[in-house]
Amino acid sequence: MPAANLPAIRARRPVWNKGRIVGQKRPLMPKHVWAIRVRLEIAGNTRGLALFNLAIDSKLRGCDLVRLMVADVYAAGQVKERASIIQSKTQKPVRFEITEGTRMSLIAWLQEPVMVGSRHLWPGRFHDRPHISPRQYARLVKGWVSSIGLEPSSYGTHSMRRTKVAQIYRKTGNLRAVQLLLGHTKMDSTVRYLGVELEDALAIAEAVEI
Repeated sequence: MPAANLPAIRARRPVWNKGRIVGQKRPLMPKHVWAIRVRLEIAGNTRGLALFNLAIDSKLRGCDLVRLMVADVYAAGQVKERASIIQSKTQKPVRFEITEGTRMSLIAWLQEPVMVGSRHLWPGRFHDRPHISPRQYARLVKGWVSSIGLEPSSYGTHSMRRTKVAQIYRKTGNLRAVQLLLGHTKMDSTVRYLGVELEDALAIAEAVEI
């Protein structure tokens, strides 16, 4: 009896994300933000503290944060209270606030010898890289979260971007404000980005009386 035509058996490729935590990265909680700040201050890490603070305040994507110029945040001998840049992904302008603590850390960083004559806010160490790369920034973020005992695979550069807006949304429920701060062109993007669920929407509705 002839053998049946059986399909060829192929070795299965290992799943690329086996053992990894995938999906949207978590925002930092306020206690995490303060813990990282304290560690950076104790270590005397002037650049790290300025970068961390501005990442939280600006809510910028990593690619936009690393390419900031000194002139974007500094003018007339002082750090600006508000700044504006064109986002590389959307080519749309976005404005952000620079709080007092962040301004102080930026002033300290701008006074460092390495910043003398630098046009880039986060200059690179090599001539072919005028500023640090998004990958370098991602490694810094990993180090920050690891330093306070958080699981680094649960956090990333988008954690920095989401941290402040998550608190704004939690306290106000104002999606439009979050949309403007993130520079999103569509509200759907903001809803997905924040992970707004039905329970969140109902909680907001219940708090409003007509």
